[in-house]
Amino acid sequence: MASATDTARADPSEGSEDLPLRRRLIRFGGSRLGGLIFALNLLSLLILLGGALALNEYSRGLVQARQESLRVQAELLSNVLGQLGITRGEPTPTLDPIAASQWLRDNFIPSGQRARLYDADGLLVSDSYAVTDAIPGNPLPPANPAGSPVVQTADPALIRDNLDKANAALGAEIEAALLGEAQATVRRSEDGDRVVSVSLPVRHVQQVLGVLTLEAGDVDQILGAQRRALVPFAVVALAVNLLASLLLHLFVARPVLRLSAAADEVKQGRARAISLPDLEDRRDEIGDLARSLESMTETLSDRMDAIERFAADVSHEIKNPLTSIRSALETLDLVKDPAKRETLTRVLQQDVRRLDRLITDISNASRLDAELSRDRPRPIDLAALLADIVSVYETTSKPGEATVRLTVAADGPLRVMGRDGPLGQVFRNLIDNARSFSPEGRDVRLTLRRDDADPETPLRILVEDDGPGIPTENLETVFQRFYTSRPRGTAFGSNSGLGLSIVRQIVEAHGGRVTAGNRMDDAGAVRGARFEVALPVVGRRA
Repeated sequence: MASATDTARADPSEGSEDLPLRRRLIRFGGSRLGGLIFALNLLSLLILLGGALALNEYSRGLVQARQESLRVQAELLSNVLGQLGITRGEPTPTLDPIAASQWLRDNFIPSGQRARLYDADGLLVSDSYAVTDAIPGNPLPPANPAGSPVVQTADPALIRDNLDKANAALGAEIEAALLGEAQATVRRSEDGDRVVSVSLPVRHVQQVLGVLTLEAGDVDQILGAQRRALVPFAVVALAVNLLASLLLHLFVARPVLRLSAAADEVKQGRARAISLPDLEDRRDEIGDLARSLESMTETLSDRMDAIERFAADVSHEIKNPLTSIRSALETLDLVKDPAKRETLTRVLQQDVRRLDRLITDISNASRLDAELSRDRPRPIDLAALLADIVSVYETTSKPGEATVRLTVAADGPLRVMGRDGPLGQVFRNLIDNARSFSPEGRDVRLTLRRDDADPETPLRILVEDDGPGIPTENLETVFQRFYTSRPRGTAFGSNSGLGLSIVRQIVEAHGGRVTAGNRMDDAGAVRGARFEVALPVVGRRA
């Protein structure tokens, strides 16, 4: 056939059967390709998520740790300031600004921190940046060459706005601390940097003498370093996503495009079937799709070839009676003898009946595929179906016709998954064929049995007659379309040669097989024909 020469047939067992359990376990939802895509994308997301969570947790932990550290230092310093007598005035003590400033200068050592001391009225008494040699700020950029235009590096309005906001936040913090409540906040400094600030009241016994504020402005620098440390995570995640995209393109997008192009070739008539061996060898969904498409297109190609052969056979078979009818009609006007005219008339009637039978059987055969695909299979009790068919023959049998006998040689229900209409046609065709060869007064025997030696098709239905049998060389030919080999005396045109062909087509559509043979006696003589239908059973035998 054309499809057999144009394409290579894929192994159906590799695409349609259930996967072994071991292979299912290594796949995601039964999909190896889906598992790979899912794992790669999940890995990139986990990398980014892990880095973000680590940075957020680190940021929160850093702020809390700095606040706790500043609180401890502030409590120590405020206790010392309140208890060491750096006060003046009786009976109401106040801070000695000179002594307190001197003490802070001598004892407040940590770099990167700032200490401010306010009196009970909220006035600044001492600032560690003012009483030390440390000069806050960033290094100046390199000097521009002579003659370079002056570039404004900062907006004065923005600086004033930052100072106002910083002073307002600091003032609110100092006011709350003067009321005796310790404060711990994160706010913006005059330079716009984020600072962690702790303000504690300085007490002498219960008297609030002032407020000590400690600030740490290195949080943004530490977090900036951590963000820079996150860059490798982002780069790795980006690389993984790019790799996943590349794999999707190479293993999914391009093969699908190739399959689409191959399908277009079939649609435009340049090929009869899809054949992409490199894709069919894959063991993922793309390979399954390629094998399914190849199998589908090969099936369609085979069906097209079968339709072409069927049309050729139909044309040949119809031409015979039409040629006979035309010859009889052309001769009828020339014949004057009434006996000969009657003979020609009988020939015409026989050819018309033959043509009518051919057209009917051809119509039934052409509708068979549609009926098999339209009806939904269901469990059928084969014994009951055969009993119904035999009962119809018993009630409609005419004198001299062969009697149909049924024997069920198995216990329990014998069920087959199929369609009762086509299956009934199988056994009616076999019975009609056997009765047409049986001598008068003889029987056509149906036997339903079970052969568990063949687990695939254990149900066996035998149809036997006492006719002349089938020539050995025609045991397979009898199932070909329009093949007829009738005994002498059979009415001409009463058989189209499609009955046994339809039988094989229906049986194979139900997963079974049909064979033809002869009944032999002890001497080796033919005693009749035997047809055997083997069908799969529904469920297991109890």
